[in-house]
Amino acid sequence: MKYDALLLVSFGGPEAKEEVMPFLRNVVRGKQVPEERLLAVAEHYYHVGGRSPINQQNRELIAAIEAELARNGPKLPIYWGNRNWHPLLPDAVRKMKEDGVGRALAFVTSAYSSYSGCRQYLENIAAAQTAVGAGAPVIDKLRVFYDHPGFIAAMTDRVREALQKLPTALRAHAQVVYTAHSIPMSMAQNSNYVQQLHMTRDLISAGLGRSGDPLVFQSRSGPPSQPWLEPDVLEYIREVKKKKRAPAIVIAPIGFISDHLEILYDLEIEAKLLCEELQLPMVRAGTVGTHPKFISMIRELIVERMESPDSSSVGLSGTTSDFCSADCCPAPKRS
Repeated sequence: MKYDALLLVSFGGPEAKEEVMPFLRNVVRGKQVPEERLLAVAEHYYHVGGRSPINQQNRELIAAIEAELARNGPKLPIYWGNRNWHPLLPDAVRKMKEDGVGRALAFVTSAYSSYSGCRQYLENIAAAQTAVGAGAPVIDKLRVFYDHPGFIAAMTDRVREALQKLPTALRAHAQVVYTAHSIPMSMAQNSNYVQQLHMTRDLISAGLGRSGDPLVFQSRSGPPSQPWLEPDVLEYIREVKKKKRAPAIVIAPIGFISDHLEILYDLEIEAKLLCEELQLPMVRAGTVGTHPKFISMIRELIVERMESPDSSSVGLSGTTSDFCSADCCPAPKRS
């Protein structure tokens, strides 16, 4: 199938202190989130100067994809639109229409299936097309890539690099602690999010010749009364120390593709401080970012869709549908 462009779709983030609260209000629009919770999250952004790293990392990602497509094709212009902050998705779709783009592929910066990581982005794209109106381009989302060889190889490299940073005496018995964003249980039960994360962990561990390393969760934001995925990374770190499970840990954030604020605050600040307090040596593995194997993967996803638009695709864990079904990853029911 012929496509005219690639659209990078991401979460977005503020780039100045005065943008933090308007950004957070966009994130929680339509949700019943107490003002004190917003103010608490805002402090995370203020702690790093009010600027989230995510937009700059997306610029670097786009530059790397452009270079990859220039070298190896297909030569497609790249547009960028965010869910929650500038550049916003409707503006990107409007620019695509003005430039004469008729059909585009969308690469969403989420490797897994869940409402917030998959279905909601499809809704965002549809809303942007509606806002632009007649003549808006057709946009097809590329598939999830949690088990794609390029993603697995890149993340395996990152974890291996982190292990090498530990003192030799600790390395052999260190534990790799895989982390992902926690989501409400009601959302997890309606998607393959947890199963896919387990598969990603198992594939990376196999590449490292390891087994038995845990998957934990971070960045919970719901009220205490609402069940979310557990265990929390901080609680797990305390258990490692209390039960003497390992002399050191490597935290591997497999649920994220870039080192954005939730990585910096939850792991580089909170988890690091806790490990220092407990005298537990810790190294944090990098995310895939612009790893060459990951960038090659993005090109492969594009070529895969262009050459076999109606087929399923084989990942390291088996066959994955190339298209999202109409009922995939439904929104959780709100009480």
